[in-house]
Amino acid sequence: MELSEIIAARRSIRKFKPGEISQTTIKELIDAARLAPSGSNLQPARFIVAKSAAAKENIGKCTPYKFIVKAAVIFVCCADLTTITTRETRVGELFKEGAFDGVEMDMGDPSATAPVMDDNMIKAYLSLNTAIAIEHIALKAVDLGLGSCWIGRFDREKLKDTLRLDENIYPVMLLPVGYPDQAPKPRPRFALDKYILKTI
Repeated sequence: MELSEIIAARRSIRKFKPGEISQTTIKELIDAARLAPSGSNLQPARFIVAKSAAAKENIGKCTPYKFIVKAAVIFVCCADLTTITTRETRVGELFKEGAFDGVEMDMGDPSATAPVMDDNMIKAYLSLNTAIAIEHIALKAVDLGLGSCWIGRFDREKLKDTLRLDENIYPVMLLPVGYPDQAPKPRPRFALDKYILKTI
């Protein structure tokens, strides 16, 4: 499919047909996330791939959206909070690879211009970057004939306890992925001009 077709075809899928997803397909989905951009190339996205019925049932206990257990796979999409400490190194890699060659900037010392963030700002910033990777999975899923649904309503602490996650691993979203058992109509969308505040 063309990218524009994939974007137009993507829907939140809440009903899934039985059927497993191959390890090759899972790798394709994760690779799409791996290639997603991230601020300062921090690459904070980390994923737990829940395939077994037991694992999916346990994750299902952390959210009111019980349909997720019917998906072939549930991706527990997380941000590695320690990646914020690697910013200077990651930016240095970008300079070394020529990402900024010929680009007009006034950054001075990259470490000196890094914004000061408290814990909440760090979580928000890394979650935003993880979200880009999640959407790459969602779009690649459509390309592979699969469906997904972003799930943000879950008990984060219960999930962390259930999965025995390190304190530095912050769950951002749940993303069930599987074979769609529904064909939702296009959702209502605002007219294009509503999205443009102004052209200056």
